[in-house]
Amino acid sequence: MGAGALWWVQTRRKGAARAEALYAAPLTPPAGSLQVFHLGHSLVGRDMPAMLAQLAGHDYASQLGWGTSLNEHWDPDLPVNGFVAENAHDRFQPAREAVGSGTYDAVVLTEMVEIADAVRYHKSAEALANWADTAWQANPQTRIYLYETWHHTNDPVGWLARLDGDLETYWQARVLHPALARTDAPIYLIPAGQVMAAFARRVAGQGAIAEVSTPEDLFATNDDGTTDTIHLNDLGHYLVALTHYAVLYHRSPVGLPHALMRADGTPATAPSPEVARAMQETVWQVVNRHPETGVAS
Repeated sequence: MGAGALWWVQTRRKGAARAEALYAAPLTPPAGSLQVFHLGHSLVGRDMPAMLAQLAGHDYASQLGWGTSLNEHWDPDLPVNGFVAENAHDRFQPAREAVGSGTYDAVVLTEMVEIADAVRYHKSAEALANWADTAWQANPQTRIYLYETWHHTNDPVGWLARLDGDLETYWQARVLHPALARTDAPIYLIPAGQVMAAFARRVAGQGAIAEVSTPEDLFATNDDGTTDTIHLNDLGHYLVALTHYAVLYHRSPVGLPHALMRADGTPATAPSPEVARAMQETVWQVVNRHPETGVAS
């Protein structure tokens, strides 16, 4: 094993050991509404943060791109594709200004997908640690979160197989744990991919739940009528917003409203009461299974 590979293995082991210690005790639930900043790409989007804010009653801002990595957001010499189009709204705030201001109680970061490419080519763990350090230098009490996403539904390995394997292989072992090896505080996990997998299995186990019978029912429709294989529709955004709510606020989402507005002020397609309840229950079950969320089980 070469010196570089040995260093990387040692860093991952150190981070995994730190993770076990850091997540041994749950995070104290927030006393009230949080100021939240979202950094990422189209799997954050505009509508999911808007739905989350309606559920929680909090204020928020974001910086987005098209398939943008954490390092592309971080390095001023790298382009952020789609920057102008994705940030043409009143919730935009430049990321360095926002994260470095110390005014946000929670900073939610996500990595680009394909996650394997992000790890290999985009310095994922280093970039995650850089953003966390920037936030903590401004305000040591800032809560930092890594939002786990998903891959294309037509992934050749299989959508559920990727969700089952990628959390440990990439999101934890190659992004989160190496970042923890150089930080002094925990970075918490928002396991949206795991929630989507669990909800898909719940639906499959029942054959269907009201209007949802396959994972594709959570995804958007392209202009030609085909299913978008990675971007969500309103039902999918609602499920992910519930996941953020449960992790950020340490509260069960069961009983939350399910008729919400999109970011542009138009009514979102609401899940039926049956689907909303199943989503809410699934979110709370999954969030409580993962100590990395900081939520007491």
